[in-house]
Amino acid sequence: MSIVKEIQEALAVLSIPEKAEFFPRFFKTGKGEYGEGDLFLGVKVPDQRSVAKEYYSKISLKELSSLLSSTYHEHRLTALFMLILKFEKTKDKAIKEEVVAFYLDLSRPEIAIHKKESLWQKH
Repeated sequence: MSIVKEIQEALAVLSIPEKAEFFPRFFKTGKGEYGEGDLFLGVKVPDQRSVAKEYYSKISLKELSSLLSSTYHEHRLTALFMLILKFEKTKDKAIKEEVVAFYLDLSRPEIAIHKKESLWQKH
């Protein structure tokens, strides 16, 4: 099983049906609303952080891209948590630069420089 599938399965196991039903209303996913089309598994944020901590060191940036393009909110948010952990937990400057470059590729170019400066100031 691929690491991406493992993460998706780990999140699916933590799914709470009542939350999956509630989140679309909370996040305004109806037609014309800001979260239009977003899907939810119903996994609470602390549980997503736990999954991220378990898998961040095992997943590549390319594999993270797959999670970031998911239609499920929890897949994307967990991927972002893993990206943050990859950056924060390494002492290797080359890896930090790779993570920042990956993140900036996800961002709009006109704000990329500010974000890069902010990331480096914190670490």
